[in-house]
Amino acid sequence: MTEPTIIVYDSIMPKLFPIRRPSKLVSAISIKSFSSSPFLYQEQQITTATTKTNENPTNSSSQNLEEQLRKLRILLQQHRTETAKSILGTLIHKNSVSQLYTLFSPSPTKPIFSNLLLSLYSESKLINEAKELYFMIREDKKFPSLSAFNVFLESLNSLRHYKVTLEVFDDVVSWGIRVDRFSYGKAIQSAVKLGDLGKALELLNCMRKDKLSLNEFVYNVVMGGLCKERRVGEARKLFDEMLERRVSPSKVTYNILMDGYCKTGKLEEAFKLREKMKNDNVELNIVTFNTLLSGLCKLGKMEEADCVVEEMKGYGFVPDGFTYSILFDGHSRRDDVSSSLALYEEAVKKGVHMNEYTCSVLLNGLCKKGKTNKAAEILTKLMENGLSPTEVLFNTILSGYCKEGNMEKAYSTIDEMEISGVKPSCITFNTLITKFCELGMMDEAKEWLRKMLEKPVSPNVHTYNILIDGYGRKREFTRCFEILEEMEDNGLKPNVITYGSLINSLCKDGRLLEADVVLNDMISRGVKPNAQVYNMLIDGHCKRGTMSNAFVCFEKMVESDIETTLVTYNTLLNGLCKKGMIKEAEDLVVHILLKGLNPDVIMYNSLLSAYSDAGDTGKCFQMYEKMKTSGIKPTMNTIHPLIRVCKKEKSELVLIDKIVQEMADMDLSPDRVVYNELIHCYALHGEVQKAVAMHIEMVERGIPSDKKTYNSLVMVHLKEGECEEAKNIIDQMKANNIVPNDETYNILIEGHCKLKDFLGAYMWYREMLDNGLLPVANICNELVSGLREEGRLQEAQIICSEMSSKGIEECNTNEDLSAVGRA
Repeated sequence: MTEPTIIVYDSIMPKLFPIRRPSKLVSAISIKSFSSSPFLYQEQQITTATTKTNENPTNSSSQNLEEQLRKLRILLQQHRTETAKSILGTLIHKNSVSQLYTLFSPSPTKPIFSNLLLSLYSESKLINEAKELYFMIREDKKFPSLSAFNVFLESLNSLRHYKVTLEVFDDVVSWGIRVDRFSYGKAIQSAVKLGDLGKALELLNCMRKDKLSLNEFVYNVVMGGLCKERRVGEARKLFDEMLERRVSPSKVTYNILMDGYCKTGKLEEAFKLREKMKNDNVELNIVTFNTLLSGLCKLGKMEEADCVVEEMKGYGFVPDGFTYSILFDGHSRRDDVSSSLALYEEAVKKGVHMNEYTCSVLLNGLCKKGKTNKAAEILTKLMENGLSPTEVLFNTILSGYCKEGNMEKAYSTIDEMEISGVKPSCITFNTLITKFCELGMMDEAKEWLRKMLEKPVSPNVHTYNILIDGYGRKREFTRCFEILEEMEDNGLKPNVITYGSLINSLCKDGRLLEADVVLNDMISRGVKPNAQVYNMLIDGHCKRGTMSNAFVCFEKMVESDIETTLVTYNTLLNGLCKKGMIKEAEDLVVHILLKGLNPDVIMYNSLLSAYSDAGDTGKCFQMYEKMKTSGIKPTMNTIHPLIRVCKKEKSELVLIDKIVQEMADMDLSPDRVVYNELIHCYALHGEVQKAVAMHIEMVERGIPSDKKTYNSLVMVHLKEGECEEAKNIIDQMKANNIVPNDETYNILIEGHCKLKDFLGAYMWYREMLDNGLLPVANICNELVSGLREEGRLQEAQIICSEMSSKGIEECNTNEDLSAVGRA
């Protein structure tokens, strides 16, 4: 290839390389028209120049190098490249880049020498030297051969210098040098590795414009990047383009696209692609089957997964460790511990090598289901059979014991870990500290922090975050602030989780002023609050009922360019609804819709509750119907306000029956709140059979009765004149250690009064008083009046005297006391 010479360098240098002023140290090098690159010459510029200035080799070594370079020049003139390469291979390890490049005197062979030297550095993975040389070639306004350039790109890419690869590539293209398909491939691969799919697709279009044929490698790289970001539709278009351009997809291509379909849950498309693979005579491999298995197992389709395993065996493939890890994960997702254990036994019998990853998937699945003892037993066996114990495996067991609350076993796991030669890490100690903080055992958490420091293992930001959250739960805010200070003293910068935990605890304790101070401190220290932090503050103000402050916080959130979420709006809406600010709530819903957010079940439930509290049955059921037509499935929190709003009128019992039927149709199991509301509603309107039937259903479902349940049952039996049944309910209530409250006795007294059984009412009154409770004034009046009508003036006088002594003057029988006394 003819070496191009760049005439006007500055005018076409890309802007990504800022111009640097030459220092005195590099005055020997003419860089008048050169713009240096940030990725190539920051420290190297000084190093190179210093080397040139200070080089004082002995005459013999200098003469020896010059002699070697002279030989190289002759060999290159004679086209004996391989011999020259061999000699140069020894020189690159003994001499600096500048020595080799500058001492090779200008001659027609210098470009060949430069290309050979760049290739050698690149192939030897001496990437810093390769970059330095590339810089020097550019300084001379030369360009290496395309083959040497590609070797350089390949080396940069393989050593994960992706950003540098792209910068070098873009720089070269900006010179007007025509690169080839290989160069584009490396640049595209680097862009994908950096997660810059926009750049990768842009380069792909450049290849098309330059009429360079796209090969399988380029397609695979871009498709892989797209599938990783779940952009499977775009990946499929590239696959179809391959077919149109007659680029034969390999098994790698098929597997990439198949994996994309599986990760997005499009299993039908994945299996169609597998069939196409067969039809196109593309060989299936174990990756193909593992990919399909992974898709099935993630959706818990274990029966279909078993069929794929059998088909896999039919093709002659033996399930490997990765296959088993996929299957273990699938059984874990289905909470099927027995199948996981059976699969493990099968793998052991077949002598399948289980690496750390496979083991960790199995052990993690067992620990999640509370089978940590079994997981520990399996780990011991695996270690006996040669598995090298790792921190991850021990931490999995430790985490399992902590979740089960078995702290003694957790301690012994750490002991076993150390005996096995595995050093506990920060994650190990954080697991224990987290558990103690969850249990509110802060002294124990502090003790394990001390042990952690003794090991010595340095606490990380997460450690301090755990402690701040733990002390925050205990409302020990002074300690929280001390830990925050301690954290900074140890050179650790608090993050958004640190401040978020503290703000959350302050908000839950109603200390909103302090929470605002922490927010301002957080911002002043350069930590940007996220949506969750603002949502905590908004929720705190909403719960306190200070809606104006909640909206001030909302405005701050918007001004800070923090994306408001549906959680944000639901919190505000719920706050407005609880305050009975229905008009404002409806206006907010309009704003939410205009923002393009779709209302969810939480939003509908908040509005239903507000309409229910306002007694607006029409709007309640209108909203309920709208919710269903929007495709949102009601929850129990939807049902509660609907039943509450129907209690007032007996005519609305039809709506109650409709709700009960719809609950059954939607497979919604009533909770105790709903059962109590239904029983109370039926009792209120004298529907004895429905109330009793609902209570029987409640008991059969294993939901225990509470005071509200029993009070409603007493009410309904008294409405039917069944005083003995009412008494039996009270006896049953007491037998279940539920103490009757003032509402219970008021129902009993009032019920007996309505049945004209004033003596019975008086007996319940006496029990109520003995239990330190007082009846409400109107029920008391009714009882006194009834007793007086029946001539039980002494009992009436006793009640009036007792009520008067208790300071209850509302009793309207005081005017009759003299008459009672005379009688």
